[in-house]
Amino acid sequence: MAERMAHAIETTNLADILERVLDKGIVIAGDIQIRIADVELLTIKIRLLVASVDKAMEMGINWWQSDSYLSSKAKETEIEKENKILKERLDRLETRIKAD
Repeated sequence: MAERMAHAIETTNLADILERVLDKGIVIAGDIQIRIADVELLTIKIRLLVASVDKAMEMGINWWQSDSYLSSKAKETEIEKENKILKERLDRLETRIKAD
């Protein structure tokens, strides 16, 4: 009979790794600079955060909630603000017309 070899390394599948990353979060940061003769021409700062929504909110990151391209609630809020401004302008104009 062939004996199975015992491995000291625990096997982890991709789902386990992804769950750990999303639970803890991971930040990747880097800068790209283009210089010629010690003159900086361009700097690009790259920051990437990979985390679950819950973890991001726990860290105080929730920009997607107020972005009208990503949130229907944010769109409604923007439309409501615009409507309020337009109604106020209309009321002022009607008041001016009645006063004349």
